[in-house]
Amino acid sequence: MSLGLVKSAQDLVASALGLARTRLDLLSTEVQELLARLVLLMIASVAAILLAALAFGFAAVAVVMAAPADYRVWVAAGLALLFLAAALFIAWQLRRDTKERPFAASIAELERDLAALKSRE
Repeated sequence: MSLGLVKSAQDLVASALGLARTRLDLLSTEVQELLARLVLLMIASVAAILLAALAFGFAAVAVVMAAPADYRVWVAAGLALLFLAAALFIAWQLRRDTKERPFAASIAELERDLAALKSRE
């Protein structure tokens, strides 16, 4: 093997390692951002759920108590259906909002790299 070929191979390996390091740095940053976002979302979600449950519970009791005695069962059933509909709506929104792929930027960069490497062939 000639010295120039060895140098070219070393340069190629160095470039590939540099590219891999850049991609791993990006991935690491995304993981850190994802974990920080997840912790904040979990804390906020638990607090919101607890406070909302207390508020809805007290409001439901107040509405049922304010209704005439003959209609209290129907009012309680109506409130239960309303709460069920709200829970289903929130579950639907959560499912819709969590469809984003994690590490989308890293995957997109790797796909661009692959496309660039294939175009050189």
